[in-house]
Parts: sequence; C-alpha cells; structure tokens
Amino acid sequence: MELNFLTYAIVIGVAFIGGFVSSIAGSGGLITLPALLWVGLPPLTALGTYKIQSSIGALSSAWNFYNKGFLQIQPLIKPLILTLLGSGLGALTVQTLDGEFLRGLIPLLLIVIAIFFLFSPKIATNNGVAKLSVNVFSCTAALGVGFYGGFFGPGIGSIMPFLFVWLLGYDLVKATADTKLMSLTINGASAIIFIVNGLILWELALAMALAQVIGARFGSNLVMSKGAYLVQPFLIVMTLLVAMKLFFFS
Repeated sequence: MELNFLTYAIVIGVAFIGGFVSSIAGSGGLITLPALLWVGLPPLTALGTYKIQSSIGALSSAWNFYNKGFLQIQPLIKPLILTLLGSGLGALTVQTLDGEFLRGLIPLLLIVIAIFFLFSPKIATNNGVAKLSVNVFSCTAALGVGFYGGFFGPGIGSIMPFLFVWLLGYDLVKATADTKLMSLTINGASAIIFIVNGLILWELALAMALAQVIGARFGSNLVMSKGAYLVQPFLIVMTLLVAMKLFFFS
C-alpha cells in the first residue's frame, strides 16, 4: 500500500507521541495502532506493522530497566514461556480471520479497552500480598495476556502491571520493569509470525520504531507530577473516537 509523504510524517509523529505517552502511563499502542488503521492500512498489515515498532520500543525499554538493575530475568522464566505460547496462538488465530470481520471486531476491542481504563482501579505503588503462585499466574494471567497481545495488543503496558501488582503483590516499579520484558516477548513472538506471512509495511514500521524510542526516552527523562492522570483520559477519549470512526466511516 502506498502512503504519501504527509501521511508518513503524521503517523511517525504519532509514534513519537505514543512512545512518550507509554513511558509515562503505558498503553502507547492505543495511539499508534489506531493511527495505522485511520490512514487506511488493512487490519492485518496494521497489526503487523504495529507489532514490529512495539517490539523495538519494548526492547529499548526492557534494556534500560535491565541496565539499571530493575529487571531480573530468572524469576520470569515460567511467565515468559506461557506468554510466548499465548502470543503465538493469538497471532496465528487473528490471521485466520476474514479482513471484513476484523474491521468490525477491532473497534469493539478498542471500546472494551477504553472501558477497562475508564473503570480500572488505581494501581498501588507498594508491595502487597500475592493472591496466586507464580505457576498459577503463568498458566492463567500470563497465558491470557499473551494470547490477547498476539491477537491484538494495545493496552498491555497498563494491563500487565495491574495484574503483577494485584495477583503477585509486586510493587509498581518491579511490575513496570517486568512488564517491559513481557511486552517484548508478546510483540516479538507475534511479530515473527506476521513477518513470515509478509504482513509488515517495513519502511513505516522501522521509522515508527525509531520515533517511538526517541519519544520514550524524552518521556522517561521528564519529571511530570501525576503524568498518568493527565494522559489516561486522553487515551480513553482518543480510543473511543477512533472506534467510532472505524464503525461509521470505514
């Protein structure tokens, strides 16, 4: 699919904003994927392109946390394995669906995610009490989020920390750091499947990835009090607007 220069520039700019927002409040994919759909990419190509740039952004974030000593890989082995399995199944499943069916399904998924963020409770910043063992968490939450991530994806950056805090009793910093590696696993595994099936607009995916990394670096270095409270309402409103656009004007 051919896009003009202005469209490229707009989508790359949106990727920068997505990286910036994701570093503050998570869920930058709720900005970048709808942008790809808005400019008219077929749903599967939009998903594949989104997963490439998300994978590179997640790799940058995970490496940053690992370098600074906030990320330990060994305790995550079991959740990562189940997440990898779920992601592969999700990516294979979505590619079996008809394009027109996906055009109707994606707005519904966007609305569900927006409602989740609208009513989700505030995440605690301190350690809590684990409600599940790591084994049970891996076979339920990690597998389920992996499948969702492979099938669709946006919102993982906010959903996964909530699950780590709520179900495993993690503090928010550890939950955020571990989420970056989980996101890399989810997006990376599903991206490979999209690559094999030729569903990537490479020149756009790589340019968006670079813009997202730069945006994330700006966001992570900027001290903003209550940043998540400022960004989350914007995510909700924008997601609902895009869903309406896809429903009525696609």
